[in-house]
Amino acid sequence: MRGILLLAVLLLSACQHVSAPPPISGEIRDLHNGQSLTAQELLTRLAKSSRLIVGEQHDNRDHHQLQLWLLRALGQQRAQGSLLLEMLTPDQQLRVNDVRQASTPPVDLPGALAWQSGWDWGMYGPIVRFALGQPYPLLAANLDNSEVRGFYTQPKPVGGSRSNAPSVKKELLEQISGSHCGLLPQSQMPAMLAVQQQRDRRMAERLIAAPTPSLFFAGAYHARKDVGVPLHVLDLGAPEAPTVLMLAQQGSAVTPAMADYVWYTPATPAPDYCAEMRKQMRQ
Repeated sequence: MRGILLLAVLLLSACQHVSAPPPISGEIRDLHNGQSLTAQELLTRLAKSSRLIVGEQHDNRDHHQLQLWLLRALGQQRAQGSLLLEMLTPDQQLRVNDVRQASTPPVDLPGALAWQSGWDWGMYGPIVRFALGQPYPLLAANLDNSEVRGFYTQPKPVGGSRSNAPSVKKELLEQISGSHCGLLPQSQMPAMLAVQQQRDRRMAERLIAAPTPSLFFAGAYHARKDVGVPLHVLDLGAPEAPTVLMLAQQGSAVTPAMADYVWYTPATPAPDYCAEMRKQMRQ
């Protein structure tokens, strides 16, 4: 009888540490060898990383649901050291800290955090709410708007051979042009590139300084191993690059140079941002 009770206790304990299935189906691949993975197999690999970057498509709701699942599930695998967000700036950090220390949560949480309207709170809110209730810190990883304006007005290059490679700058310039639908004047491109790389450098600095194991949610280009934050981490002298999981829609090209793992989510129709941008410019 005692043996049966002990077995029941052990089974109950094990069940409490098994992560619920992820909310989104899709294909997961280990890009080191092309192997298909289950969500649990991916989780086991990611739990070994001291620094993990998860690249997202900002307006993809599936990606944010997966991020929340990863945050919860990794916390069941090992103690989480910190969570960093591209969506938070240094001037919001005190607000974040105040909310975490408050005895009761504010009624208007986005207002209390001075959450920026450019980041859809409906998508990011569940992640932020969950993180604020955890014992580890929620950290800002981006530049303040005043810093962005300063780097745009007076472009300043970053140091380091990896982040300054011609192939890296060429890829980033093409991304910047494409994300602005080819409508940016050529004269603005050096300043836009400087801002992009200064963002990556700041994110790398914050990631290196953050308590480990650390988890960082950022846009895909910031996350990429071949052009983004991982290069800056190495240029700053870290012994190894962060592990990168890229969340991408089916049909997207994600190579081993870009990430360590990819989770392909169902493709969803995208708004025609370029048509809207051209319309606004004509008005």
